[in-house]
Amino acid sequence: MKICLYSPYVPKHIGGGEKYFFDVAKVLADEGHQVLVGVHETDLDPEKIRAKYERFLGYSLSAVQFISTPIGTSAGFLKKLFWTRQFDVLYYATDGSLFFSLAKKNIVHIQIPFTQPKKGFVERLKLANWLVKNTNSAFTKKVIEEHWQTQVQYVHYPMVTIGNSSPKIEKKEKIILHVGRFFTYQHSKRQDVLVEIFRELRKKYPKELEGWQLVLIGSVEDQKYAARVAEKAKGLPIKIIHELNRAELLEWYAKSAIYWHATGFGIDEEKHPECTEHFGISTVEAMLSLCVPIVLGKGGQLEVLGDALKELLWQTPDECIKKTLTIIEDKKAQKMYALKAAEQAKQFNSSRFRETLDKMIAA
Repeated sequence: MKICLYSPYVPKHIGGGEKYFFDVAKVLADEGHQVLVGVHETDLDPEKIRAKYERFLGYSLSAVQFISTPIGTSAGFLKKLFWTRQFDVLYYATDGSLFFSLAKKNIVHIQIPFTQPKKGFVERLKLANWLVKNTNSAFTKKVIEEHWQTQVQYVHYPMVTIGNSSPKIEKKEKIILHVGRFFTYQHSKRQDVLVEIFRELRKKYPKELEGWQLVLIGSVEDQKYAARVAEKAKGLPIKIIHELNRAELLEWYAKSAIYWHATGFGIDEEKHPECTEHFGISTVEAMLSLCVPIVLGKGGQLEVLGDALKELLWQTPDECIKKTLTIIEDKKAQKMYALKAAEQAKQFNSSRFRETLDKMIAA
């Protein structure tokens, strides 16, 4: 099949959504399909884009072709429409907007729990044009079905792996890790909150926290916010890393004992579900690496930890501090939760990912 993938976030962004997007592309290419990724002509530099995402992903995109698309540009309606008819499948990772497509099959992936309804006649027609709909979590599916008034047929969980990495509990160091981009809009990763919690944790328990450090890893999308976090971190054993490759990231996962996450802190989940973590790929990667996840209990993170680890979820900084202290002081608890976390994370595997994707392509 001739399959085109399009995301308005590519090639500008690097994050969990882009990992999912290119995992779809790679799986389809591995299965023998002709896979193309549509990019606006002004951004089209195939080798530069390929190198950028290969560094981030840690695998080759040689089987994926990057082509120019009028979608998302000021091009005329007919030009956009006729461009889509050349494909057997058009796979669209939406930013909330929709367009008409003449591809033989139209699949829309919704990774953000949008609350703005699709009420107008034209919007309802566009929605109907995308016959196959999927989300990245049951949380996102519930929100979309409620607000868009449409059926989402599939929850397509991201494929989360750590390659051939083999982390060992005895190799863990006194590191609390967080991985996420530095930005302030929508589902900000709230590194600023993590810095303040770490400061308070050290203040209350200086002896227990001796030798421990907080490591924040993530690319910068908001320079002012990143600078503000760095300023807050001054004087504390906090390491901030903005540039590293996939292999280097896996090394940090492997030696970190605890994983923190605070996306959605201070947010009313019912009013602003888009400001919580929609799934949480980095949390799953950490869990596979035997890190104990102590994360804010909102959004898709509840699915990631499941019933097996729900006692590690927190809602207030005090809860985060108490749960973290327990893991720091009790090595048996750390080992038990690390093993449970790795087992829980295995459900988000490549086999499940491929199976759901194949069902959507064949639907």
